[in-house]
Amino acid sequence: MSGAKTVAIIGAGPVGLAAAAHVLERGLEPIVLEAGEHIGHAMRQWGHVQLFSPWEYNIDKAAARLLATAGWNSPAPDQYPTGAEMIERYLEPLAAHAALQSHIRTSSRVTGISRAGFDKLKTKGREAAPFEIRYQNGKGPETVKADAIIDASGTWLSPNPAGANGLPAIGETEAMGRIAYGMPDVLGKDRARYAGKTVAVLGSGHSAIGTLTDLAKLAAEVPETQPIWLLRGSDPAKAFGGANDKLVARGELGAAFAVLVTAGRIKVESEFRVSHLVAHGARLVVGAISGCSARRVAVDELIVATGFRPDLDFARELRIRLDPAIECPVALAPLIDPNEHSCGTVRPHGARELAQDEPGFYFAGIKSYGRAPTFLMLTGYEQVRSIAADIAGDRAAAERVELVLPETGVCSRSPAPDASNCCGGPALSDVDACCVADEKAKQQGKTGCGCAS
Repeated sequence: MSGAKTVAIIGAGPVGLAAAAHVLERGLEPIVLEAGEHIGHAMRQWGHVQLFSPWEYNIDKAAARLLATAGWNSPAPDQYPTGAEMIERYLEPLAAHAALQSHIRTSSRVTGISRAGFDKLKTKGREAAPFEIRYQNGKGPETVKADAIIDASGTWLSPNPAGANGLPAIGETEAMGRIAYGMPDVLGKDRARYAGKTVAVLGSGHSAIGTLTDLAKLAAEVPETQPIWLLRGSDPAKAFGGANDKLVARGELGAAFAVLVTAGRIKVESEFRVSHLVAHGARLVVGAISGCSARRVAVDELIVATGFRPDLDFARELRIRLDPAIECPVALAPLIDPNEHSCGTVRPHGARELAQDEPGFYFAGIKSYGRAPTFLMLTGYEQVRSIAADIAGDRAAAERVELVLPETGVCSRSPAPDASNCCGGPALSDVDACCVADEKAKQQGKTGCGCAS
């Protein structure tokens, strides 16, 4: 792809706009296609949420260099922005920059991608054909061609369903009027919907505990509000996080949530694997079946915070390979698999791990993680830096690691992990390994322990 000149970037969120900045620096032409009416459309849906990472971890270097030419002042690096603040103080000035503004097309939802003149089956001459991207805007279907594509469209519009088996619970579609997905603004614009109601929150990640924490605050103001935590697992303490989390705000959230649960301000239903949703008068009955036993919880509202999955439909005509479980690029899977990867940290990676069998096509950002929940913004920025270098033919820069990630302290096998001991602690020898367990495995001639490739 060393001769590539035009790069289509799907999504104008933080990673998509960072990709555009890196592409510009490489002397290539970006075309940014954003489905929403405004840049950062998905982030606007959770603008009330404070990020766990401070500004220093949320600003891409190429974007900052571009903004500096317009006299932009970077926010204080140690402050924690909300989603809305990140849009207002960073993404909107970036998108409005004279060098980038004309390259962004909003209200442009991508509906399909192929190679010009080639369907998925045809091979001979395929790599030389440009990509043909079809998108929908107010005027109707449009088509644009590009030499390379970076898909940074995210996963916000494809949340996981309530059903514990990965399918929508029986009755979930019919009950949509009483269900919200993700993190509704229960203390702000959605307050009237939840105040004084019995509200169940399904999930065990930070979106779930953040929403439950806000519901507990709402209950302090409106005592009739009753938050219920529906937890698929058996141990609530696993959601509390660790004291060694270097993303301090995340560690503090877990600690505060533990206090609320211990004090009984949040009712806990553990080992509750949702199977049915049934309207019963003015209420919604949430049912769970395990073996021969059945359980039910009657609520007014249900918030499903069980994560997200990538929408891969518009890439059906491309030759892509994904891990069958995580739905991420195959080479990335061992680094982020929550079933195997003990720690939430992920080794920095780039074009080599993200490249597909379709040369010139790359997943980036949270979509590249498939169903894995461990994505950090800086990881996405490093991805698109490497990808832009790869498209430009700078292999050395594409392979080079220019990122040091903070330890997250989140481990999947311990309710209160000690980061210094996770996976045996940091590697002690000169072996290229991320931890003691990985180091020992590689010294024995193995490829690794699952924490690194």
